[in-house]
Amino acid sequence: MDFNVKKLASGAGLFFTRAVQFTEEKLGQAEKTELDAHFENLMSRADCTKLWTEKIFRQTEVLLQPNPIDHTGARIEEFLYEKLDMKAPSRATNGELLGQYMQDAGKELGAGTPYGNTLMIVGECESRLGAAEREFLQTSAISFLAPLRNFLEGDWRTISKERRLLENLRLDLDACKARVKKAKAAEAKAACDGEAAPDFQDTRPRNYVLSASASALWTEEVEKAEHELRVAQTEFDRQAEVTRLLLEGISSTHVNHLRCLHEFVEAQAAFYKHCHHHMQELQKELSRFPNAFTLNAANAAVSTASASEGAGSPTEADTLKIEEVQAPATGTRKAKVLYDYDAADSSELSLLADELITVYTVPGMDSDWLIGERGNQKGKVPVTYLELLS
Repeated sequence: MDFNVKKLASGAGLFFTRAVQFTEEKLGQAEKTELDAHFENLMSRADCTKLWTEKIFRQTEVLLQPNPIDHTGARIEEFLYEKLDMKAPSRATNGELLGQYMQDAGKELGAGTPYGNTLMIVGECESRLGAAEREFLQTSAISFLAPLRNFLEGDWRTISKERRLLENLRLDLDACKARVKKAKAAEAKAACDGEAAPDFQDTRPRNYVLSASASALWTEEVEKAEHELRVAQTEFDRQAEVTRLLLEGISSTHVNHLRCLHEFVEAQAAFYKHCHHHMQELQKELSRFPNAFTLNAANAAVSTASASEGAGSPTEADTLKIEEVQAPATGTRKAKVLYDYDAADSSELSLLADELITVYTVPGMDSDWLIGERGNQKGKVPVTYLELLS
């Protein structure tokens, strides 16, 4: 118990000494040991690295999981599973949930209906997009977020701890310097007092004895203060070297984060590439089916023809024969193909992305289609796959 009390008292005294030194430095009443310019630059670069790493880390988390509620819940879940030394279950993405809802709705509404069938097709595509997103999130969390988190929660905490220790040792060093300075000033004053002649003869022996005793005490105090100064200087130099090595390690951190950044960009590029591919496939598949507007227009045309009794020409109801279609004298245009397209039957024309073809329309033709010509080849092409040029 006595040891603990002494240790507590010693710690309190050390804290008080550091507080006094710090206050006097702020008030300009005490000298402060300055670090060299290279060391200051290392600390400034470390602080800058920590600041921007933290901002990038937080914003990347928001990008990968924008909903704050879901984000907080996911982090708590990850924390609990980590403490229990268990693997967290895979979480379905919003895209996968949307795709599942669409497919269930399509089955409920009837896969044989245009709307139900389209819901199932789009739902399957959304599920693939969601799966690609989940893979991107997992890859980014491992290759990019984890290294940033390890730096903030590991390396930076170690650096901060060693810097605080260095600052405390610097305060101790400056306090020892101030103590040596005061002791030497007191010693010099005691020596000067001893040289002054006393006024009375009977007091000379006593004055000399007192002066000699005071001078010896201050000399002993100076030696003790200088010894403490040497010890403080040694500890400060050792801690400064340790801190310097840690700060110079920030360069290795930059190299590691650069590699992680490249991996994050590659994962993001692969994710968007997959999304683009899936959407192209979805557009191709949907273009093979007549949309609701075309069906309604066709039904309305049939109803009108039946009610008007002969108002329509029998040749208009015939299937359009591509081989009999002739290009009009005027009205042809050039078009650039945006996506590859595979012809569904002999009446359609297969397309290759970025090629140029001639297009035109004929009376009675669906507005979603045009007649396309490429050399001697001719056939129907979907308008959504074209960019009309002139």
